[in-house]
Amino acid sequence: MAGSRAEKKEQTRQALLDTTIDLVDDRSFGSISLREVSRGAGIVPTAFYRHFASMEDLGVTLVEDAMRMLRGALRKARRDLASRGMPTARDSLDILLTKVRSDEKQFRFLVREQHGGVAEVRRAIGTELRLLSRELAIDLARTPALASWEAEDLEIAADLIVTIMMTTVAELLDGDGRDATERTLVARAEKQLVMVFLGMSAWRPNE
Repeated sequence: MAGSRAEKKEQTRQALLDTTIDLVDDRSFGSISLREVSRGAGIVPTAFYRHFASMEDLGVTLVEDAMRMLRGALRKARRDLASRGMPTARDSLDILLTKVRSDEKQFRFLVREQHGGVAEVRRAIGTELRLLSRELAIDLARTPALASWEAEDLEIAADLIVTIMMTTVAELLDGDGRDATERTLVARAEKQLVMVFLGMSAWRPNE
């Protein structure tokens, strides 16, 4: 019985998260109410607090879940590419685009709320993006050509790569959905990443 209660609680918690993602597909997180989310999950508003301390808590959980999936996908892809040395710009973009297509609503939420009106959610996204940059910097440090780089320089390079990728995601989600538009945006992002990679190959630390 205890097991079934725990399963039921987890199902309800997931229903609250899923309902919220559906509601924010074309609206800001700050514009939805606890009552709307509860109704969509099939519970009374007071039962919401058995799962989340507040709407802000729910929003932060959405951020953490979405970024955890992204970091996991990128981590796996980087391991798969490790034998080839530093990944190409095309490799990096293909990994990201595959994830965006499979979890478009989650990425739309992240892009919209990165500069949104709910401070707790905005801070959570900033924290997660910094974590993503740090993980990328650690991977870059394992690349023989970058072995002499200082940690600060690696983090700056990682920040540039993450910024380009997240900007590209935002542009793709705001696009008209046409293949030609996507190709144009991806080609531009690829050029940007190539410039960063070329700059990294020419950079001489401490000179």
